[in-house]
Amino acid sequence: MAKKTVSNTSDGKKIRVIISGVAPEIEAGSFPIKRTIGEKVDTEADIFTDSHDAISAVLRYRRESEATWVEVPMEAQANDRWTATFEVRELGNTYYSFLAWVDHFKSWRRDFEKKIKAGVDITIDLLVGAQLVEDAAKHAKGTDSKQLHAWAAEFRDKSAEMREHQIRLALDESLTQTMFRYPDRRFATHYGKELRVVVDPVLARFGAWYEFFPRSMSSVPGRHGTFKDCEAQLQRVSAMGFDVLYFPPIHPIGRSFRKGKNNNPQCQPGEVGSPWAIGAAEGGHKSILPELGTLEDFRKLVTRARTMKIEIALDIAFQCAPDHPHVSQHPEWFKKRPDGTIQYAENPPKKYQDIYPFDFETEDATGLWVELKSVFDFWIEQGVTIFRVDNPHTKAFPFWEWCINALKKEHPELIFLSEAFTRPKVMYRLAKLGYTQSYNYFPWRNTKEELTEYFTELTKTEVREYFRANLWPNTPDILPHSLQTGGKPAFATRLVLAATLGASYGIYGPAYELCDNTPRDAGAEEYLNSEKYEIKRWDLNTAGNLTDVISKVNQIRKDNPALHSNGSLEFHPTDNDQIIVYSKASEDHENVILTVVNLDPHHTHSSWVQLHLEHIGIEAGQRFQVHDLLTGARYLWQGARNYVELNPQFIPAHIFRVRRRIRSEQDLDYYR
Repeated sequence: MAKKTVSNTSDGKKIRVIISGVAPEIEAGSFPIKRTIGEKVDTEADIFTDSHDAISAVLRYRRESEATWVEVPMEAQANDRWTATFEVRELGNTYYSFLAWVDHFKSWRRDFEKKIKAGVDITIDLLVGAQLVEDAAKHAKGTDSKQLHAWAAEFRDKSAEMREHQIRLALDESLTQTMFRYPDRRFATHYGKELRVVVDPVLARFGAWYEFFPRSMSSVPGRHGTFKDCEAQLQRVSAMGFDVLYFPPIHPIGRSFRKGKNNNPQCQPGEVGSPWAIGAAEGGHKSILPELGTLEDFRKLVTRARTMKIEIALDIAFQCAPDHPHVSQHPEWFKKRPDGTIQYAENPPKKYQDIYPFDFETEDATGLWVELKSVFDFWIEQGVTIFRVDNPHTKAFPFWEWCINALKKEHPELIFLSEAFTRPKVMYRLAKLGYTQSYNYFPWRNTKEELTEYFTELTKTEVREYFRANLWPNTPDILPHSLQTGGKPAFATRLVLAATLGASYGIYGPAYELCDNTPRDAGAEEYLNSEKYEIKRWDLNTAGNLTDVISKVNQIRKDNPALHSNGSLEFHPTDNDQIIVYSKASEDHENVILTVVNLDPHHTHSSWVQLHLEHIGIEAGQRFQVHDLLTGARYLWQGARNYVELNPQFIPAHIFRVRRRIRSEQDLDYYR
């Protein structure tokens, strides 16, 4: 049972217990781990001492707003490894640490029991026990103090008829538990760090995202979409089962060097440009593109969406079009070339003349930092709690650590999604600095080997403690080769993989629903006629769309707690590399999902699956049912080795609910 600690001091010369090898602990405690409300933190540590004395240890935790620690007794495992668990229940920061001490009473009780079994005289041992109990009684409270004094007196009784009672008392759990409440911690070892847990809302762990461009949402041909048009789409997005609706930037778009269709550097009259080229005479990052509506329209949209259990996520891109007000008002925030012109963005050989990046080495770094943070502050005031941040890896690390932590201190409900398709260490660093979620390499992990290796790294290594992957099979910038040649089966395959491998996933919606797979050029991963540079007219009722499949998959996700987190992910061997099989289970193992996917969108494949039965809660030789939640089909399997076959032209995957047999009546088996 958890209890509140008592303060104590230690004499360093008399400290004997070592605490090391603590987990989870990120870079020696420099960065926090992450959890969502209601999740548990499983902790471990190597705890040991010299000689053969027994040890007691506690895990300590407290919310940031509290000064008093709550304690949880740790349990000894093999090889001096100790474990304990606590649950986080409040947004914000929670801290945890460890305390351990030589427990003289525990040592006495252990040795006393050995002596009883060996028939050794215990007269002196009873007096030692009496002294230990009396010492505890001195700082015990109320009835505990009285009881301990009484027990000590019983130990000191030298009458022969008391001996059996004294033995029973020494081994009684009531005495042990009472003594544990009043330990002698004068020489306890305090772990020297208070480790931090950032506790986020559940949506940071489990959610489905849908992206569309507001300007393309008009139902009237030839008219620019508005926030009111977006509001009209909320019911459809909700019906498909999405939790987050993400907008690319909604700010005024620069006119200088505006890009035309397909990223053409020559803009034709009437072309709308890229929303990521932010800023014009109408304003910058705290302004709205007039064609979309007013700030009041936006606030109404956010409020309306929330009534339908949808959060609006806003893109934050810290860069400026050449006619952004910052360019003239704060030229010191931009890097100048030798000819005096401002350096535009480049990713050679690509040039982005319509974008000026901020210079994070500016002499006015303080002014720049404060202004950029104020952008978040402004949109938070409008009701936004989720931000997708464009290219954060091109901005200074110290800025993000300061900015995100400052914002979350005031608004712990905030979620930040990092759009950083970059090197692994950079992606992981951004997560450590404060980003709640991150884009990742999923779009380019296609084979069974690639998927298994990558998701094992994300879920079975230290990475799982701080990096939350949000899986996107496509984005407006990325049309992976896997989607370009596989038709509708490829889209269905990648959808199922994203939605079941990841507790959080998203799609660039209209393009995905309609299985848009035409690249700009052969070998390119960019869309032909990309919506980044023009207004699209999407007919989402086109025959052959993926809407129903998306809706079904999202419903399966909501109905099955096993899919709400990633920690239980387990891959199961198959004898065909085109068939991948993996499972997830709820914490109580009452809900187990087994996913089978044919990775080849063109051909039927079959395989024998060798299940790790312990991970799906099935005993060896037990018959069980697998219920395909996509099609409704049910199959009876038995034991670890079972057969699967998938035709991608029909359905490329099974999402099985594993059902155990609970009873049999009149030759009918019932499964749960």
